[in-house]
Amino acid sequence: MHQALWQSVLGEIELSVSRATYMTWFKNTELLSNSDDGIVIAVPNIFAKRQFEVKFNDQVRDVLKKNGIVTERISYTVKMLNKKVITREVVQSEQAITSPSVATSSLMASPMPINGLNPRYTFANFIVGSSNDLAYTACQAVAANPGVKYNPLFLYGGVGLGKTHLMQAVGNEIVTNNPGAKVLYISSETFVKDFLESIRFKKKGFSDKYRNVDVLIIDDMQFIAGKEKTQEEFFHTFNALHQSNKQIIISSDKPPRSIPTLTERLRSRFEWGMAIDIQMPDFETRCAIVEAKSAQSNIELSRETVEYLANNIKTNIRELEGALNQLLAYAEMRGVTPDISTAEGLIGNVRRSRPQYVTSKQIIEKTARHFQIKTDEICSPKRDKHIVTPRQIAMYLLRSELHLSFPKIATELGRKDHTTAIHSVEKIEKAIKLDFLIREQVAEIREKLYA
Repeated sequence: MHQALWQSVLGEIELSVSRATYMTWFKNTELLSNSDDGIVIAVPNIFAKRQFEVKFNDQVRDVLKKNGIVTERISYTVKMLNKKVITREVVQSEQAITSPSVATSSLMASPMPINGLNPRYTFANFIVGSSNDLAYTACQAVAANPGVKYNPLFLYGGVGLGKTHLMQAVGNEIVTNNPGAKVLYISSETFVKDFLESIRFKKKGFSDKYRNVDVLIIDDMQFIAGKEKTQEEFFHTFNALHQSNKQIIISSDKPPRSIPTLTERLRSRFEWGMAIDIQMPDFETRCAIVEAKSAQSNIELSRETVEYLANNIKTNIRELEGALNQLLAYAEMRGVTPDISTAEGLIGNVRRSRPQYVTSKQIIEKTARHFQIKTDEICSPKRDKHIVTPRQIAMYLLRSELHLSFPKIATELGRKDHTTAIHSVEKIEKAIKLDFLIREQVAEIREKLYA
């Protein structure tokens, strides 16, 4: 009975959230008990537990009510689900949480697999948000049917935003589902090096290494730009794999058409499948990342500490994780609690050269400067095309960076009706997903705000 009820609840939730959100948070859950004492729901890990308590609890309560279950108490408990398949990745992640020293020695003793994949990069420990949900969903589709959908898959975005994690998660998932699959993960620098050595030393086996695989994953493709002979060789490798329905996954710091000195025939092939932009995670996703990483160290931070880190580290995920690691290491060495006061002392010292916060005025001024218009034009009632888009982007940034209310945003931009702010924010949110130019403009302005 529990199972039927929970499947009904999950069915309704799946229709109301994105596929990435459903697959990440809801799929691997189950209803453990339904009694007078309340509802108990099993989730797979401690950071999923926190997400449900903070973010999804009201939604779960509402859907339960629609299914005839009214309760005052909903609790979440961690329970490992789907225990039939215990992969090497799961064993290592459990060791990392329960016994760091054992995990470390195990990883040191086990060299990186010959396919280049790091077993710690999985879909299970990738935090999904609005900035990467499309990429996450596409990667899951590729992992389920390699060579069939989105081939090639091209991921692009700034440093430290999770491209490598996602690509390797695809490789690890494919190997888990099909241990006999030939998956190869390399950097473009390795491809260049191997190619040059094959020419210089007349080494054999280059073509066999790269063309006799089921999945080829190449990171940082921008480094192949300008190398004509290498590009020609990769062109032939690409064709051989694509014609054999073998999966190709590529990452770069920019989209194919923006990579300088990339040959036109390679550029066109990179755009055959799907090219997806990965942006800096929003505030809620940054909070989830901090909670997930601290949970792996068996430490639960206060909400204030989590939000302080998420608010102050906005450049990329690596810097965010680095700040968290610094906080946890300092707290352990000094024997103090990793609370907000400790975080303020550490992060404040590191980031004194950067603004600790951004004001409405700075957002409006930097947006105007980026589009080479005057600040008072953005705040004016003018409806000229070259002014409307910058104004909408400024409203979006006031909402996403400062979390201002819509009436407050309207006031800051000299508008009387806050529905204009609502429309502008919604329009830019949609444009970021569909329009690379808008995404790039927003990213550049955001980077200037925290430079």
